[in-house]
Amino acid sequence: MRARIVLASALLAVSLAASAYPVYYKEQYYRLFHQHYAAAPDDTIENIYWLERAKGADFCNPLYALARIEDKQHWERYRYLLDMHLDLKLIEQHLAMGAAFDKRVAYFYNAPWKDQNLESLKTAESAYSAALAYWPEAKELAKKAMAMRWVLLDDAESWVDEAYRIDAGELDYAAIIGKQLDRLRKVRADFEKMDGSTY
Repeated sequence: MRARIVLASALLAVSLAASAYPVYYKEQYYRLFHQHYAAAPDDTIENIYWLERAKGADFCNPLYALARIEDKQHWERYRYLLDMHLDLKLIEQHLAMGAAFDKRVAYFYNAPWKDQNLESLKTAESAYSAALAYWPEAKELAKKAMAMRWVLLDDAESWVDEAYRIDAGELDYAAIIGKQLDRLRKVRADFEKMDGSTY
C-alpha cells in the first residue's frame, strides 16, 4: 500500500513538472492576464503584475506572435499595437483598482469614518495617477501604428480599433482620468470639512 502511495506521489510530481513551462516573452506574460467576473483588489494587483512583466519582456519570435506576421512591416506594426494594448490594459486595471477604493460621494453618515474614507481616497488617487502615467506612451504607439494603416493585421483587429479610437480622439484617458481626479478632490474636500456636528 505504501509503495502505491509513493508511486502515485511520484507520478503526480512528474506530471505537474511536465505541465510547467518557463515564461520569458511578452506574449507569454500577456496570456497570464485574465478578466474576472467580480474582480477583488488582489485580482487586479495580480493582473497589473503580469502586464508590467509583459511590458518589460522581449517580444517572442514572429512565428509565435499573437497575430500572423508576414513581413517586417507586419512585425513592426504588431509590436506597436501590442505595446499600446498593454498600456491600455494597465490603465484599465489601475482604474479598476482606484474604483474599488473611491468614495463617489461624501455622505454625512460617513462622518464617523472620516479618516478611513480619506485614506481610501488617497489610495484611489494613487491608482488613478498611476493609470495616467501609461497614457502618453499609449497615444504615441497608437499614432505610430496608425501611420502604418495599410499594413493589415487581421488577427489584431481589436487592437487596431483601439489605436484608431485613440488617434481619432474618441478615446482620451487623460480627460477621463482628469475628471475622476477632479471629482475625487471635491469628495476629499467634503470629507475634510466634516466635524463633530456633521453626524
